[in-house]
Amino acid sequence: MFHIARFFLGGVFIYASYDKIINPDDFARIVFNYQILPHNLVNLAAIILPWIELIVGFCLIIGWWIPGAVVIVTALLIVFISASLFNLARGLDVHCGCFSAGVLETTSARLSILRDTFFLAVSFFLIYMVFWVKKKSGFQSVEFRG
Repeated sequence: MFHIARFFLGGVFIYASYDKIINPDDFARIVFNYQILPHNLVNLAAIILPWIELIVGFCLIIGWWIPGAVVIVTALLIVFISASLFNLARGLDVHCGCFSAGVLETTSARLSILRDTFFLAVSFFLIYMVFWVKKKSGFQSVEFRG
């Protein structure tokens, strides 16, 4: 179950990064629409965030640096859900930009929050497995040894 969850969440993050990496201008508009970051940080966030998603997704899939990747994925999901809830509370219907940088994605904010909450549950399972179950059983994740 651990490996299935790891591959699943890694695949989700790799898939989510693809369109945002290819279309950074479109993704920057989405980040701007959230009206949370200062204007001078919007472009930086739009460029860096998809690459972080891609890297942690690959880390989860190939089994490299799993503890760090799981913590980063969990933190990202908490930020994504919090930003969506914040804008929902403010009455702003912002396109989440979760899987597409284009405006054609029509997923409602509530559905995006529900979906991301499911992903967060999977990441909490991975955190539990990595930091409690696997550590107590002496499990060593695959580490890159250059």
